[in-house]
Amino acid sequence: MLLGLNIGKNAATPIEQATSDYLTCLDGVYPHADYVTVNISSPNTKNLRALQSDEALDQLLSALAARRAELQTAQKRRVPLFVKIAPDLDEAQIEVIAATLLRHGMDGVVATNTTLSRDAVKGQAHAEEAGGLSGAPVLEASNRVIRRLRATLGPDYPIIGVGGVLSGRDAVSKLEAGASLVQLYTGLIYRGPALVSEAASALKAHRRA
Repeated sequence: MLLGLNIGKNAATPIEQATSDYLTCLDGVYPHADYVTVNISSPNTKNLRALQSDEALDQLLSALAARRAELQTAQKRRVPLFVKIAPDLDEAQIEVIAATLLRHGMDGVVATNTTLSRDAVKGQAHAEEAGGLSGAPVLEASNRVIRRLRATLGPDYPIIGVGGVLSGRDAVSKLEAGASLVQLYTGLIYRGPALVSEAASALKAHRRA
């Protein structure tokens, strides 16, 4: 079993000082993680998604790559760094992010976090509440980002597909979009642990086909 640990900035930390929080978190989780996810896309932390912009992301990943190199030397182990991005990005933004990941030696990307869009739930009770929307409404938005990432990053770069997986078929759609691996979150709440075996069986059958 692999243990992936997610790092981000504190809600109270000004966005200009976010890098310090990420470095502190990386120091803390590095001895324990099999891989670390750098979360720059949570909609629940004010201004966090600003870190997906060109200059801010470049500075953050440069600092994380340098700190990872120091930790690798000190602890004699290299922990992969993945970056988790939002589904609410246009193609130009996705391509800039992809280039920045490669430039700083990030090991993979997690696509995607929850969406700020409410198009899929218009008119429903609580549709306008704050926070990100997960589950079925984010499936295609996530897959769109995965497709663009795969086209930009090439065939071998690791992409973890996540968002809207509520069935085995949904899991397969992530691979079809270009994901290397699949993660679950909301589906576990609605479907329970049975979704894990269903998704695993569907993915196994798809890979054999």
